[in-house]
Amino acid sequence: MDTLTQTKPIVLTQGAIKQLNEIFREQKLTEEHGVRIGVKGGGCSGFSYVLGFDIQKDKDEVYEVDGLKIFMEKAHAIYLLGMEIDWLDGLNNRGFTFSNPNAKETCGCGTSFSA
Repeated sequence: MDTLTQTKPIVLTQGAIKQLNEIFREQKLTEEHGVRIGVKGGGCSGFSYVLGFDIQKDKDEVYEVDGLKIFMEKAHAIYLLGMEIDWLDGLNNRGFTFSNPNAKETCGCGTSFSA
């Protein structure tokens, strides 16, 4: 079930990797947990991003990005292929950002898009 796919559909910046590793340690997660990246219906532009820790499910493709195990449903790849996830830690903005080349429109909050 835990077959690793070589082609990485998304890019995680070093800032995002550092923050995800920190959250992993803080939440005392186990090795069976990985980062779930996906989309769900909703948000002001039609789709919202999913980013969080989860356990692998049957429909998941599994990737490794700089030591992090990534879970993504195969059907979500068409919306996320080539996306970059970054972590901002500034005075005005703090959190994960999504730069998605497949998004036709994004909302002001940056967490929803239309494709």
